[in-house]
Amino acid sequence: MEQETFAIKNWRRNIYLFLTGQFLSGITSMIVQYAIIWYLTKQTGSATVLSMATLLGMLPMILLSPFVGPYVDRTNKKALLIIPDIIAALVAIVLAMVGFLTHEFPIWLVFISLVIRAIVQTFQMPTIQSILPTMVPQDQLTKINGQLGMVQSANYIIAPALGAFLFAIISMPVLILFDVLGAIIGVTIILFVKIPEYPKTDEKVRVLADAKFGLDLLRSKKGLWYMTLMGTVFTLLFMPAVSMYPLMTMSYFKGTVAQAGIIEMIYSVGALIGGTIIGFLGNWSDRIRPLIWSMFIMGITMGMSGFLPQNYTGFLWFFALNAISGIATPFFNTLLMAMIQQSYPPEQLGRVLGIMNSLMSLAGPVGLIFAGPLADKIGVNNLFVIAGLGTIVCGIFVFMNATTRNYDKELQKEID
Repeated sequence: MEQETFAIKNWRRNIYLFLTGQFLSGITSMIVQYAIIWYLTKQTGSATVLSMATLLGMLPMILLSPFVGPYVDRTNKKALLIIPDIIAALVAIVLAMVGFLTHEFPIWLVFISLVIRAIVQTFQMPTIQSILPTMVPQDQLTKINGQLGMVQSANYIIAPALGAFLFAIISMPVLILFDVLGAIIGVTIILFVKIPEYPKTDEKVRVLADAKFGLDLLRSKKGLWYMTLMGTVFTLLFMPAVSMYPLMTMSYFKGTVAQAGIIEMIYSVGALIGGTIIGFLGNWSDRIRPLIWSMFIMGITMGMSGFLPQNYTGFLWFFALNAISGIATPFFNTLLMAMIQQSYPPEQLGRVLGIMNSLMSLAGPVGLIFAGPLADKIGVNNLFVIAGLGTIVCGIFVFMNATTRNYDKELQKEID
C-alpha cells in the first residue's frame, strides 16, 4: 500500500525521470545502430548485406515476442529493464575491442551484435508498455503514452544527425562504446525510478500455453482484436511505401540524397508534433474517433503522394503531405496502446503485448519482401496509392464495425 501511495503522490516526478532515462539511453543506442548500418554500407556497398542486417533486426521481435510476454508478467520489471542494457553494453565492449585490435569488424560479428540488440529490445519494449499503467493514474495514461511517443520521435530526429557528425570525427570502435555510456545512464536512472510490482503467480512458465493464453486474452476483447488485425493489415500496406521514401524522392522526383534525408526527417518531426498533441491534450472521452481520423488522414496523404507530378512542385507537395502523415501516425499506435493497457490487469499485460507486438512486427518484413519487386513492376508512386487506399479501407472497417467503433466508450464506462 505504501508503494502505491508513493506512486500516486509522486507519479509526475517518477514518470518524467523514467522518460528522461529512456530518451538518454535511447539516443545513444540509436546513434550506435545508425553507425553500424553506415559502416556496413561503407565497407560492403551491398544491398544484400543491408537487407540481411535489417531482417536480423526484425526477426527476434517477430519470433520471440509471443514467448517473452510470460516472463514479463512473472519477472521483476526493473531487472527486465536493467539486465538487457547490461548485456547490450557487454556486446558493445566486445565489438569495440575487436575494432581496436584489428581495425575492422567481421561481418558475422556485426550480425551477431545486431541480433543481440534486437533480442534486448524484444524484452524491453513489452516491459515498458506493461509498466506504464502501474506508474500513472488511469486518466493520465493516454497523455503519458503520447509523451513516450514524443521521446521516441525526438530520438529519430536527433540520432541520425548527431550520429553522422560523430561518425565523421571519431573512430568506429569509440562510437560503439556509446552503447556502454547509454547503458550506464539508463541503469543509473532506473535504479532511482519507482516501479510498482504486482504479486507474481507461482505457476511455472509454460511458453506455448502462455502464448496461447495471451492470444485468447486479446481475442476475447473483440473490439481490440479487430483493431489489432486492422493495424497488422495497415502495417503490411504501409511499410513497403515507407521503405521507398528515398527511391520516391531520388527516382520519382529526381531529387538529391540531402532531399531524401529531409523527407525522412520531416516525417519524424511530424510524429513528434503528433505525440506532443497527445501528450498534452490526450484526455479524449472517446479515443476511437481521433484514431479513425488518423487512419483517414494517413490514407489520404499517402494516396495523394502517388498522384503528384514528377517535378519540384510535386516534391514540395510530397514534403507537406509527409509532414501531415507524420503528425497523424502516433494517434493510431498511441491510442491503441493506451486502450490495451487499460483493458487488462498488469499481471496479464505482458502476454497480451507479446502477441500484439509479434503480429504488428510480422507484417513489416512481409511487406518489405514484396516492396522492391512490386515497385520495379508497377512504379514506386503506385505503392503509395495502394498503401493509401488500403489504409482508408481499414479506417472504414473500424468506423463501420460497431464493436470497434464503440469499444472505448464501453471501456471508459468500466473504468469509471
